[in-house]
Amino acid sequence: MIYTVHINIMPLKELLDPQGKAVLSGLSNLGLKGIEDVRIGKHIILQVEAGSAGEAQKIAEEASQKLLANQVMEHFEITVAPIA
Repeated sequence: MIYTVHINIMPLKELLDPQGKAVLSGLSNLGLKGIEDVRIGKHIILQVEAGSAGEAQKIAEEASQKLLANQVMEHFEITVAPIA
């Protein structure tokens, strides 16, 4: 079965996010008020062929740990859904 895997990768909360700060500044310069903070991350979608959702999850975790996320500076969350 083929699964769609969504991986959200964000900088660790303890670390500064210079790109987020630049966007926050730009939004303020455009007159948009009330936005307190901006964090910029990555959203990756994989199509994974696996025997089960759990197996697809494990494949995505391995891909994230080995290549997609820098675990020193980022954390990731994975969502798995079968293709309808």
